[in-house]
Amino acid sequence: MLQTINVFSFESPLGVPVEIVRQTFSAASSRFRQRVSVVAGLHGDELEGVYICGHLSRILQDLKKNKPHAFLGEVHIYPAMNPQALGNHSRLWPYFSIDMNRTMGDRERPGLPFKASQEILSDIQKHSDLAVDIHASNQYLLELPQIRIIDGFQEPLVPLAELCNIDLIWVHPMAEVFKSTLGYNLNSTDIPTLVIETGICHRIHTEYCQQVLTGLLNLLVRTGVLDSQAVDLNPVKTPILVNPTEVGMVQAKTSGLFVPQAQIGIQVNKGDPLGQMLDPKDGKILEEVSFPFDGFLFTLRQHPLCYEGAPLARVALGKTRVL
Repeated sequence: MLQTINVFSFESPLGVPVEIVRQTFSAASSRFRQRVSVVAGLHGDELEGVYICGHLSRILQDLKKNKPHAFLGEVHIYPAMNPQALGNHSRLWPYFSIDMNRTMGDRERPGLPFKASQEILSDIQKHSDLAVDIHASNQYLLELPQIRIIDGFQEPLVPLAELCNIDLIWVHPMAEVFKSTLGYNLNSTDIPTLVIETGICHRIHTEYCQQVLTGLLNLLVRTGVLDSQAVDLNPVKTPILVNPTEVGMVQAKTSGLFVPQAQIGIQVNKGDPLGQMLDPKDGKILEEVSFPFDGFLFTLRQHPLCYEGAPLARVALGKTRVL
């Protein structure tokens, strides 16, 4: 049966108790093979992962009821890691204005967000041989389903990422800020962790969520957590692998209103139209924005208000979608 465990609880400023929970689906046998954790909701404005976890939980509950023998390993779902921010529709933990995914490396700092982060991190470490951390993009950029891997961790992670039905695997350079993230801290303690980025904040793209959900079920089967004979799997995509030097960024040259003319997920050629930058005062075209390189468009700006230097698009240079 599904077990719901309280990982961390506290009383909100309004006196209402807040609980951060883990949903656990146990193995059919005590000799289980693998433990996989799925995490969402570290940022309260990212709803794609919360939606995915809800559907994954429903599927696993049905499977547990009808085919309990299918669970060869354990599945742990952490559906809402920052309930205060989710309730406030904000990226940051309200009252503290703290990014919860920038507190995982701060083991000695006092305060409620840091204490909650350490309890969550410890619980995931105790119950995981593999983890998946699901995020959506910020309010400006729409992202195709992708897995981002910090350069240096790719050897064990790329083969796992290829099972997840995403469009792209992006191996990107290390930055100091990543040391405080959940993904970095789990990977640093030898718990392979895949960080999924999909869609955009404050919204739910059901087609992207279904794509990721299909990938998660495939991952659970291929890693021996679920019995392949008990789960109907759909075909999964072969992702594009992009190395740190193979991503091109298009940035605004002027300030204005950006109106895209390209569609995310297409092949683009140098000179193809990306969009127009308009003067909000009179609608005058300030810039006809075109792609300066060939490749696969996987990030596209959605928020029209732009300032000079704002990101408009990211392209996997010279890459072609694998069907």
